Amino acid sequence: MRILMVCLGNICRSPMADGWLRHKVKQYNLSMEVDSAGTANYHVGEKPDHRMRRLSLEYGVSIDELRARQFTVADFDKYDIIFAMDKSNEKNILHLARNEQDKEKVRLFLNELYPNQDMEVPDPYYGNDLNFKEVIELLDQATNAFLKNNRLIQN
Repeated sequence: MRILMVCLGNICRSPMADGWLRHKVKQYNLSMEVDSAGTANYHVGEKPDHRMRRLSLEYGVSIDELRARQFTVADFDKYDIIFAMDKSNEKNILHLARNEQDKEKVRLFLNELYPNQDMEVPDPYYGNDLNFKEVIELLDQATNAFLKNNRLIQN
């Protein structure tokens, strides 16, 4: 299974979701490829936000090796599931879809945790450490929900 996490700049939410899922793939010895991207090109080649990197380490997850990249149409061919962190990015991804098969791969990530509620992962970029920690904890819960929903780990 190949999973892509997508937010706007690929420096806060999607690399953290990527990092958490990679951490759990390793922890549970799962066969899964995980990556992240942004719908905008603001930060291509940059490390994740320094606050997200620092705080994620407090939770035992390093995302230092990740680098921002922009989502491309080719990602539809490479990934089985494309998780958008919010509705705006979901719309941007769907705008690039070539067909129904591409569109079927796109989902809002928090629907894994809160089915059919179309909730969004809040963007902590303009916030403080508490906002970043809230997002980290939310992404931890959502990655657990994804793994349980797909029967990759036990409840």
